Amino acid sequence: MYDWLLFLHVLAAFALVATVVIFSAFAFGAVREPRVLTVANVLWAVGGLGTLVLGIWLAIYVDGYEVWDGWIIAAIVLWAIANELGRRAQAGFIAAPGRRGEEVAPALPRNAALMHWLRSGIVLALLVVMVYKPGA
Repeated sequence: MYDWLLFLHVLAAFALVATVVIFSAFAFGAVREPRVLTVANVLWAVGGLGTLVLGIWLAIYVDGYEVWDGWIIAAIVLWAIANELGRRAQAGFIAAPGRRGEEVAPALPRNAALMHWLRSGIVLALLVVMVYKPGA
């Protein structure tokens, strides 16, 4: 059971990182295709829910960890911050509807790129906390 929980938890983390990579391409000026944006948002939702639920399940399942361990609380707080920053970044990356129903990508607000890069840093910090487990 532990191996499956850990595998799925890491797989969900890969989904989060894939979203960060896609949004990084947008921040660097790639064309914001609505389908790609939708895939990135679905990956973030599935990965975010998967990492949180499976991470808490792992903390309960493994004898050496508790949900109230400092590094687990830090990971949950970083997860929540990354979600809020991602929500703010996503709002700036959404394409506005153009004439005759076609999608037109608006100029990227600096705020959206800033929120994305802050989220990227938080996701990196989250990965560092998960790998090194400070205080465990």
